[in-house]
Amino acid sequence: MMESPSFSSSSSDSSTVATRDQNADRSRRNGDVHEAVTFEQSRRWHDVFWSGIFIIHLISLALIMGVLGLNGFKKRDRLNIGMYTGPPHKREHGLTEDYWPLYAAAGGVGTVLGLSWLLLLGSRANQMMKVSVHILTTYLAVISVLCFWAEQFFWGVIFATGAALQFLYVISVIDRLPFTMLILQKAMKMVCSLPEVMRVAYAFMLVVLLWMAIWSFGASGVVASSLFDVGCWWLLLIFCVSLFWTGAVLCNTVHVIVSGMVFLNLIHGGRDATSIHDNSLIRSLQYALTKSFGSICYGSLFTAAIRTLRWEIRGFRSKIGNNECLLCCVDFLFHLVETLVRFFNKYAYVQIAVNGKSFNRSARDAWELLQSTGVEALVAYDCSGAVLLMGAVCGGLIAGTCSGVWAWYRFGDRDRIFMIGTTSMLMGMVLVGVAMVVVESAVTSIYICYAEDPSLIRRWDTEFFNQMSETLHHRLQHRSARAREVLTNSQLDYRVRQNTSFN
Repeated sequence: MMESPSFSSSSSDSSTVATRDQNADRSRRNGDVHEAVTFEQSRRWHDVFWSGIFIIHLISLALIMGVLGLNGFKKRDRLNIGMYTGPPHKREHGLTEDYWPLYAAAGGVGTVLGLSWLLLLGSRANQMMKVSVHILTTYLAVISVLCFWAEQFFWGVIFATGAALQFLYVISVIDRLPFTMLILQKAMKMVCSLPEVMRVAYAFMLVVLLWMAIWSFGASGVVASSLFDVGCWWLLLIFCVSLFWTGAVLCNTVHVIVSGMVFLNLIHGGRDATSIHDNSLIRSLQYALTKSFGSICYGSLFTAAIRTLRWEIRGFRSKIGNNECLLCCVDFLFHLVETLVRFFNKYAYVQIAVNGKSFNRSARDAWELLQSTGVEALVAYDCSGAVLLMGAVCGGLIAGTCSGVWAWYRFGDRDRIFMIGTTSMLMGMVLVGVAMVVVESAVTSIYICYAEDPSLIRRWDTEFFNQMSETLHHRLQHRSARAREVLTNSQLDYRVRQNTSFN
């Protein structure tokens, strides 16, 4: 009943589509201007403060990691750091080189999984999506059982909660998966037509591996130190936050580079067009690593967390039903997160790539564009970002499990096993995420191009354009029907209160 068309909803949809087509004509006329602004005029530096903070943090952490790793390399407490950290733990946990190979294994597993996900997603999109969606719940549940068996109740509760949330989310969005699969397939088609962006992903995976060699050297020194377990956990937590930010910055740098190339490819009608500069990739790389780098560092701090929270709230909100109390609470959180999304969203990286704006302005302009054209209804319906995140989390869990099992066979110390397993899991997630971000970049670029000028998508793939337009029409009808239902219920409640007051 919610999806059935009506005269008023059809009129509303027609006017929305008409407005979008008018805007599309203007956008198309200005398309060459946007491209010229991007690649011909000099860009301004934005968010320089955050790029400075990131670089200082990176250099400082590299020095700290090097010192902590050397302190336990070949000799325990080589640099006499123990005299500043209080009395040593009564147990000795080995040397840095005892744990470093375990992290090397996690890095190798994460790299192989990242490349495998990327290759298989292009040829086996249906199967890979099902694996990403369904195997993660099972894997989390199994790991939680193993944690309880090992008497690690904290981690058991964490993984069990994750499994429950993942199951509830999948149930709430299962009807959206066919459209998500379509978007991922077309994004992979776009990525495969641009082999240079694949080379960018491979190059950045190598950069991540080089940084992880330094990072894991310091983490191995912490695990091998004579600190109490609480001290080790706090140090590893700080290092993990740093690795998460560094990984997000590198992923979003790839996002900006790939988005710029995809946008150019759609505007000019293909990578072989004579109007595309031969060094477009080099220019995109140069802008991403210089004038736009501060915006990338700034957005990487908040975007991932806000986006994940929004996915979960949207999934639960759609399945609440008529529980008014719960719906009121969830609506409050939903509107709060929607406000944050206006200033922190992944579509900002496309605007950064194309127009060279600051992060907050890019996020605001991108969100206003999606909302004013109605394309935000498609964005809300699509779960491709969540599916790719599931694949990254699953890859991280596999990498962490491999390193944890190896540590269990070598050492048998439960605390050290979980230290190595959790940190190795984050390493695997970052590596798989760098491989998958090229697909997510293509998805975001497709939505922005469709909002700017639908004829760009029509020229690229007519059948896909028709499918997107049909889905958009149905989603706008669905929203119109829900709005009328809410309005009708509100009017009925008002009349009931009036009658009650009168009586």
